[in-house]
Amino acid sequence: MKHTLKFIFSLSLLFSMFLGFAQDVPEISKNKDTTATKKPQTEKTVKTAKPEIQEVPKDSVVKTDRYGLRVGVDLYKLTRGLYDKDYKGVEFVGDWRLTKKYYIAAELGYEDKTTEDDRLTSSANGTYVKAGFDYNLYQNWLDMENLITIGLRGGFSTFSQELINYKIYNPNPYWGELPPITEGQKYNGLTATWIEVAMGLKAQVFRNVFVGFGVQLKLLTTNKEPNNFENLYIPGFNRTYDGSFGIGFNYTVSYFIPIYKKKTMASEMAKKEEPKKKK
Repeated sequence: MKHTLKFIFSLSLLFSMFLGFAQDVPEISKNKDTTATKKPQTEKTVKTAKPEIQEVPKDSVVKTDRYGLRVGVDLYKLTRGLYDKDYKGVEFVGDWRLTKKYYIAAELGYEDKTTEDDRLTSSANGTYVKAGFDYNLYQNWLDMENLITIGLRGGFSTFSQELINYKIYNPNPYWGELPPITEGQKYNGLTATWIEVAMGLKAQVFRNVFVGFGVQLKLLTTNKEPNNFENLYIPGFNRTYDGSFGIGFNYTVSYFIPIYKKKTMASEMAKKEEPKKKK
């Protein structure tokens, strides 16, 4: 009887241990390769949707173009009188941006120049004005406003000439040259007109401050001269060189006054290929 009770007690203890172990046995998931311990589910699992990868379109960027008035002065004419005692002059320059590429341009100035030739000495002084347009050949990057221009001008000058002295030509200077004859005669109300091709560049060195250099090729169209006397120098046109052609240049510093702005689309890529369709 005693052994029977021991057997029954041992069997009950073994059975209770088996039941406790059975509660901790991991469940076999539907996936044969993985196993997971069953736990009570208290919160719902929220699946986060992955964002779709979209290609960034190569859109155009917005470029702001400034329009306004640029005014300045020719430093060459302004400072020439410091080292050339026979010259005094000043020239003011200006341009107005009309479109993206075209500019209305003008110059206004005054010159007083004494010319000494082999046979005579004369002086010319007067005012002039030139007006026309410039075309910008330079393709700027964003936020750049530099210019490489070619343009056309029409010029008009009103001036006076003074014949200071002259020498009579002696083909047989055996007794030497004759002394110069002082004339001192002044001719007023003289005029001249011309056309010129202007080429130049302007670079922005500071905010709204530009430094430029230009060359002009000139063709004289009308020239009112005194009797028995040629205009050797015309304000705005420079020397005539005994003909109708002239040349000039300037070195300017100018300031840009912005008035209004325009926004344009500047393409980042010049590629116009269509995207391939997905099969």
